[in-house]
Amino acid sequence: MAFGAIALAAAAAACGGEQTAATSDALRVALLTPGPISDQAWNGGAYEGLMAIRDSLGANVSHIQTKTPAEFEENFRQYGAQGYRMVVGHGFEFQDAAARVAPDYPGTIFICTSGDMLGPNLSGMNFAFEEASFQAGMIAARLSTSGVIGAIAGTELPPVRASFTAFERGAKLIRPDIRLLVAYLGTWDDVAAGKEQALALIARGADVVFQNADAAGLGIFAAAKEKNVLTFGANADQNEIAPDHIVGSIVINWPRVMLTVAREVQDSAYRGTLYQFGMRRNMVSLVLNPRFESRIPADLRAQVDSVGTAIVEGRFHDMDDILQPADRPARQNAP
Repeated sequence: MAFGAIALAAAAAACGGEQTAATSDALRVALLTPGPISDQAWNGGAYEGLMAIRDSLGANVSHIQTKTPAEFEENFRQYGAQGYRMVVGHGFEFQDAAARVAPDYPGTIFICTSGDMLGPNLSGMNFAFEEASFQAGMIAARLSTSGVIGAIAGTELPPVRASFTAFERGAKLIRPDIRLLVAYLGTWDDVAAGKEQALALIARGADVVFQNADAAGLGIFAAAKEKNVLTFGANADQNEIAPDHIVGSIVINWPRVMLTVAREVQDSAYRGTLYQFGMRRNMVSLVLNPRFESRIPADLRAQVDSVGTAIVEGRFHDMDDILQPADRPARQNAP
């Protein structure tokens, strides 16, 4: 191994990273996640995308789990100093640190998922999660027998709020008198907290619990099984985690998403745009659990499919005031 490769590996190890080596002239891509990649959801999905970049593009990749804004900035700087070409901060919370660091490393492209900042080498990457959330709400309203549904997330981030609003609107389209209970955990990693909060909503009558809680979502699934209520997966296909209780999952096609951006970077086609991925580009979808398809009435399935078609064709306007994508201007990064 050449000295440069040894130094690079040592630097990654020093900051707690996991690195997969390729050739010395390969594209170098790093991923910072706010939680463990074992969550089978948000973080695990992004890591799956990183592995797709490695396998499809022959890239040299590295991953670090970070916890605090100080760590966000520290690791952005380390990867910039090491000459990584693309660094992904996985979450809305990473973008302020990326905006501070990006001007100092113009040769590195910083991407923040769920972000809305732009600069010469800084982009946000957004997912129209609310589109499939609307469809999930339609199904939840019909399957609920209590007339009360719940929604739980780790923290109250703008894209999470948007998806919960869409979930509620989809539910009210089917059942105007439906009631939504919303809770935020203050953590994305605490499985016990997820279960405790889900049990609390169930005790208040919720018999369908929508969630976007990363590792804490595993606790929500446990509560759903314990109390025999229904729930939804998020960010990855989680249907098999609790197959008798998860109606379906809102799935982000992480390999396709990450490869789309990485290929632009590799081909020098990156132009500093705000990336928008949703149902129209087949990047986000509601994947129903096959075990529940027979429980969804044909008329409801037709309505859900009709909404999906209208979204893809640009004809669906029920969510125009809550959508994240193109109508919301990006924030420019001022060096």
